[in-house]
Amino acid sequence: MRIISIASQKGGCGKTTTAINLAAALALNGCKTLLVDLDPQSHASLGLNINSQDSIYNVLSNITPRKLKFKDIIVKIENNFDLAPSNILLGTVEQELAEEIGRESKLKQELDSLNNSYDYILIDCPPNLGLLTINSIRASKEVIMPVETSRFSLVGVERLIEITDLIKERLNHTVTYNILVTIFDSRLRHSFSMLDKIRKEFGQKMFNTIIHINVKLKEANVMGSSVINFDKYSRGAKDYCSLARELMLSDRKAAISNLKDIKEKMQELVKQKSKEFIEATFRIAAPSAHNVYVAGDFNNWTLDEAYKLKTHNGVWFAKLPLKQGHYRYRFVVDGKWQEDPQNNNTEKNPFGELDSLLDIK
Repeated sequence: MRIISIASQKGGCGKTTTAINLAAALALNGCKTLLVDLDPQSHASLGLNINSQDSIYNVLSNITPRKLKFKDIIVKIENNFDLAPSNILLGTVEQELAEEIGRESKLKQELDSLNNSYDYILIDCPPNLGLLTINSIRASKEVIMPVETSRFSLVGVERLIEITDLIKERLNHTVTYNILVTIFDSRLRHSFSMLDKIRKEFGQKMFNTIIHINVKLKEANVMGSSVINFDKYSRGAKDYCSLARELMLSDRKAAISNLKDIKEKMQELVKQKSKEFIEATFRIAAPSAHNVYVAGDFNNWTLDEAYKLKTHNGVWFAKLPLKQGHYRYRFVVDGKWQEDPQNNNTEKNPFGELDSLLDIK
């Protein structure tokens, strides 16, 4: 049973959006998942159209007249996806537990009663560093820290890391953390500048997946649904499915037990697929650029690290394996989209700009 806290000191960084949609994506991949709404604002519960009188408050409180266990409050959202809802009363629990011995482990004790009945338990923490957040981190082995590309968000991450260090020191409990970049706007140069700064600061502690800004995420929230159910073909759905896969692949037990089988299958797959692809070279001169990507029909117009160009003497280039076909593409130079200046074969797109055209034969 893999218990993961999703925490941020700063609001508005996609914390609850990540909790809901990552849980839905894990469930879609066959993982039995429980989302625990530990935020008194109940945004995860409301975001799934759940308004329950029985909540996590009845599990953690010692003075409630209706004392319950986790199994009593769980609401089924969809296949493999359950929710332990919250309500406003949860805000009083911190005061109730203030003088209680072992108050930092209250949530862990209650989660232990579930007896490994879930593959994943995700905990949506409140946007502060109070007792509820400490309980969540104490119950977890991992913390996902959503970070938008802003300075204030980074400051919040630093404070949260200090709390994990304090829990290790005071409670002898080690927790790992990973940074998730959220609400990423690929149209802004500032976004790429901050992304580079985050990468330099956190390196291997970052997820490869980036959650891009996507209106479908907000629309799904308004409709009380995960984006997976609302529009499974949207950019938001694809990003969270990618995050779920990355999380699942990080499970070392599964990776080790299946390593030999995976290696053999991958070798055979590469052997088969390599016959279907032809290497295409993309090149653009941009001596003052910091980042250059190529995006097009071949990668669903995404700014993926696999399509980031390398530079040599001011010329950016990449060799990519593509299937035979007709493609539109554009370069993204420091966040600015442009056609290929060396390719005269162009065509207007719906936005009135030019896409470069490429035929692979």
